Amino acid sequence: MSSPILEARDVYKTYQLGRVDVPVLKGCSMHVNHSEFLAILGSSGSGKSTLMHVLGGLDRTDSGRGDVLHKGSPITGLPERQLNRYRARTIGFVFQFYHLLPELTVLENAMLPGLVPGGIGRNNAKRRARSLLEQFGLSHRLDHRPRELSGGERQRTAIARALVNGPEVLLADEPTGNLDEHTGAEILDLLTEAHRNGLTIVMVTHDRKIADRADRAIRLVDGVLANESP
Repeated sequence: MSSPILEARDVYKTYQLGRVDVPVLKGCSMHVNHSEFLAILGSSGSGKSTLMHVLGGLDRTDSGRGDVLHKGSPITGLPERQLNRYRARTIGFVFQFYHLLPELTVLENAMLPGLVPGGIGRNNAKRRARSLLEQFGLSHRLDHRPRELSGGERQRTAIARALVNGPEVLLADEPTGNLDEHTGAEILDLLTEAHRNGLTIVMVTHDRKIADRADRAIRLVDGVLANESP
């Protein structure tokens, strides 16, 4: 059997609030299979978003306390330049609050990951961003600013941005959490279609009904894996 595309092994993550240490992940181990749609379930404060950030290289584990592996190779101790490339080309990120830049157009926002070191470059990014936005029904919005969009249109723009470099894995943190039920269902349909086309997806959610859209769900409780369900 091939190794998982992503794996966390006995991961610890502690944050400092002033002089106080706040442990969030407490020996968490899990894996993500190739072309899988995995949901990470948990209540607020359970550590699910922190786990996603660690898997995506946005945050590092506590020194010497656990490893994150991509296709069997650790990313935990990578130099910053190599970690930047991992984030740019391997991982796409989608967040609850979109994080679109208000001064840029929809097309410019979707192009951004292609412009960073390790990205696909300006010309390729523009072509791919335009193609994704048109695929997501936003061809009439390319020159609009985020403030002119609905919540669903903003999230579709954010998903296009996440996919512009052609990542292997999409990490989605509460992607429907800021949307009404109908619009949220449309976003989940879009993610499900991307998964059918071979994309590996890890989605963080607190909602069991949303997690049921995934192939598999794991639950975090107080920074550790509580159970797994098919």
